[in-house]
Amino acid sequence: MERALALPAPAKLNLFLHVLGRRPDGYHDLQSAFALIDLADWIDIERRDDGQLHRGGDVIGEPDADLALRAARLLQQCTGSRYGADIHVAKQIPAGAGLGGGSSDAATTLIALNRLWNTGLDRAQLAELGLQLGADVPFFVHGINAFAEDRGERLTPLVLAPAHYAVIWPQLAVSTKEIFEDSGLTRNTKATKISDFSAAADPVPQSLRAGGETRTEVLFGANDLEAVARRRFPVIDRVLAHLARFGAARMTGSGSAVFAAVASEEAARAAITGLPESWSGWVSRGLTEHPLRAW
Repeated sequence: MERALALPAPAKLNLFLHVLGRRPDGYHDLQSAFALIDLADWIDIERRDDGQLHRGGDVIGEPDADLALRAARLLQQCTGSRYGADIHVAKQIPAGAGLGGGSSDAATTLIALNRLWNTGLDRAQLAELGLQLGADVPFFVHGINAFAEDRGERLTPLVLAPAHYAVIWPQLAVSTKEIFEDSGLTRNTKATKISDFSAAADPVPQSLRAGGETRTEVLFGANDLEAVARRRFPVIDRVLAHLARFGAARMTGSGSAVFAAVASEEAARAAITGLPESWSGWVSRGLTEHPLRAW
């Protein structure tokens, strides 16, 4: 058995996000396309023989609410493992940005400890555990770009074209719960089919140069949470306006990060050059699968 691992926990983008309606359990029926990108947290995990779980590194909020630590506790409880772990997370994905950082940390922790503790669960079982931690966790556990439905946990694999993105976070943490509870949220978008998305969507913009002008195709659908977030947080509106100069721009998740699909790494770099000091920007590349999917 291995004793220690150092592993990535990549971020995701919502290429679109539609809210179809409110469910009897208080959650919402959603449709979205999840795309993995190479912006990632880094998790160092070492097995302990005393059963204790220690969380180190970058901790955002209360330690007991940390999703990586909660994932370790859940796996330990459900498998009866006698082992523990030292879990050190180096954060690159900001919290409250809609990039799935906490969910990805939880997924990588489950995958790593399943290996370090030799608990023998398959991906479907790990995903079922992950759903107890958050609706996005199963996506990161399965580790492939996906068309998501229901709360976001019913996943159909997607093959996405290679893509480059400029991602900007205005250093603002947005509460997903508050966005979904806003009375102005549109909750009646008509359901779409995966074939509609596949036929119409290409995350790589088709840039057509004629007469010195560049035209970029629009992204498929919409993010239904974007209007609420823009109204509540005008800085998101400003980030969208900035990125729209470089490509098709959209907020991811419940915000506050915004991305633009651009034609190249150079175009992405141009889009994040000269930002206000209060904004953070990344040049990101789309991933075909999670780095740990082959495990």
